[in-house]
This record gives sequence, structure tokens and C-alpha cells, in this order.
Amino acid sequence: MIRVLLLAVPLTFLGGCLSTVGTIVTAPVKVAAKAADWVTVSQDESDRNRGRVIRKTEERARKACRKEAIGDYAREECFRERMRNEGY
Repeated sequence: MIRVLLLAVPLTFLGGCLSTVGTIVTAPVKVAAKAADWVTVSQDESDRNRGRVIRKTEERARKACRKEAIGDYAREECFRERMRNEGY
């Protein structure tokens, strides 16, 4: 009985050491994956950023046309022309 207990105690500590070793070994891989994720831009992020730029440009164009043009038709024409000039 005492032999079994003497054998069980070191095995318990060995299990903890193996867990720590596993964590240490996988840490560089996790860090590299996180760095690659920060550096690269996914298609979803790219689309979201592009949409944000377009919305801001539209907002600026509409605001400028509100000040310049009188009437709905003239404002829409002003807006279309400004967006065309911006490349949209």
C-alpha cells in the first residue's frame, strides 16, 4: 500500500510538469499565429473598411451639395457628379 502511494505522488507531479511543457512548446506557435492575424487583413475587414470609406465620402458629398444646390434634382445631380469625381 505504501509503495502504491509512493509511486502515485511522483506521477501526480509528473502530470503537472507535462502540462507545463505542453504549454511552453505550443506558446511560440500561438504567438506566431496571433502576429500573422494582426498583420494580415481578412476579406471581411477589407470590405468593412471599404464600405466605411464610401459612406464617409457620400456623407461629405451630400453635405456639400446641400449647401450648393437648390432643389432635389439639382442636389442629386451634384451628388452624382461629386461621387463620379471621387471615382465611385
